Amino acid sequence: MKKVLILEDEVNIRSFVVINLKRAGYDAIEAGTGQEALDRIRENPDIGVAILDIMLPDIDGFEVCRRIRANNKQIGIIMLTARTQEMDKVTGLMTGADDYVTKPFSPAELTARIDALYRRLGADVGVDLEILKQGPFVMNTRNHTLEKSGERIRLTQVEFSILKLFMQNPGRALSREEILAAVWGKDYDGELKIVDVNIRRLRIKIEDDATNPTYITTVWGFGYKWGI
Repeated sequence: MKKVLILEDEVNIRSFVVINLKRAGYDAIEAGTGQEALDRIRENPDIGVAILDIMLPDIDGFEVCRRIRANNKQIGIIMLTARTQEMDKVTGLMTGADDYVTKPFSPAELTARIDALYRRLGADVGVDLEILKQGPFVMNTRNHTLEKSGERIRLTQVEFSILKLFMQNPGRALSREEILAAVWGKDYDGELKIVDVNIRRLRIKIEDDATNPTYITTVWGFGYKWGI
């Protein structure tokens, strides 16, 4: 059974999420504090998706996200917050989250986001080995690895999916809507800013100078383009 961690200090909300996760066929692992969440992930390395509340009694969800990402680039992370400020959403994504859901939310919405992340986790399982080489980059789509000039660059699932899309479409301008549909799914109802924030995060990892990108360039008013 696919495992999902739910980190939420409010027992009523956590219980509500757990019930709906079980109804959707997931094995729900509960945590009420940031440290407890880190412990549960260490004890359950097969957790595929983590749902992290931001406001917690010990360490906040942003810090939990950073610590998870320091050791695990593959797990899907969804930030769960009652806040609506743009900076909270951006901060969550920049610390390594793949998506965010704002309270109050519907069980169907949260389950759909989890389903999408799990689909991405297994998207390349069983396909023939494929190596993409462009400029200093070598991507192995089966092993989910990326090297630049022989050095390994660690990417999250979302970052890997975005870069794979670019490398499969060199020189082609891709709209934000195209990237959103290809990476998050056609039924994703989130905001386009999630694309921009992930591109910003990806540039920090792969560009020689993230403030003056040469690999992922902006097509103003439209989207982005991959060019070597």
